[in-house]
Amino acid sequence: MKILKYFFEFIIISILFLIFKMLGYKLSSNLGGFIGQIFGPLLRSKKTIYKNLKRAFPMINDNEIKKISKNMWSNYGRIFSDYMHLKNFRSSKLDKYLIFNGKKILEKINDDKKPVIFISGHFNNFELMAMQIEKSGVSLAAIYRPLNNIFINKIIEPLRRKYICKKQIKKGISGLREMLKLYKKGYSVAMMIDQRVSEGIKSNLFNFPALTTTVPAQMIKKFNCKIIPVYTKRIDKFNYEINIEEPLSISSDQTIQEITDNLNLCLENMIKKNPDQWIWSHNRWK
Repeated sequence: MKILKYFFEFIIISILFLIFKMLGYKLSSNLGGFIGQIFGPLLRSKKTIYKNLKRAFPMINDNEIKKISKNMWSNYGRIFSDYMHLKNFRSSKLDKYLIFNGKKILEKINDDKKPVIFISGHFNNFELMAMQIEKSGVSLAAIYRPLNNIFINKIIEPLRRKYICKKQIKKGISGLREMLKLYKKGYSVAMMIDQRVSEGIKSNLFNFPALTTTVPAQMIKKFNCKIIPVYTKRIDKFNYEINIEEPLSISSDQTIQEITDNLNLCLENMIKKNPDQWIWSHNRWK
């Protein structure tokens, strides 16, 4: 039954992608936002969103939760439509919709010739982060998790490799080995640290323990590499701002737990900037 469900979803997504491509960037973004608001709540539990927001912001009221949830689904519907315009983002045809801050930091990374770890979360069109870093001349590998729907994944994965970042590392043990090989060859690594992992350590996020990846911490301990936070902000319906921030003040002398706690605090501060631009439907504290 699951395979039939995935195939049905694939047919619907394929039709929508064709429509998005024909409509152009702005019209498809508006349509994606509308679809996200209508159908998003049907895909994920309202209870999970409510519980997560109450956990992060105990004083929040129900009206604020509804507003954040509505904006979140609209945002992710727009991101969904963006996939059909990645080619134009890559070729710089849509650069007028992007503000890219931190180019000097990337220039220094290139000058130092020592790879770094870029960390972020699923904020807005997070795919543009790796794209813009690679376009700046930084040798980059991005860690990704394949979609559960194998049919849709066959559409998305080639798009990621062609337009976002050529070196895509599949999440998992074999992916970690590949990441180490590429890092030793001079590739910086981009990774999301905001998702629940099966193997990790518990580290507080909004004062509640959450299973968190230790990969960045282990890389710091092993290579004494710099950690560069990246935050992508939606300015309005069509415009994004990507911020490459200064390296975090983290030492390889710190423990894995201390480093991971610092990274979660960094992530938490990013989420607080625009709560409706993060994915609250993910059961982060399960």
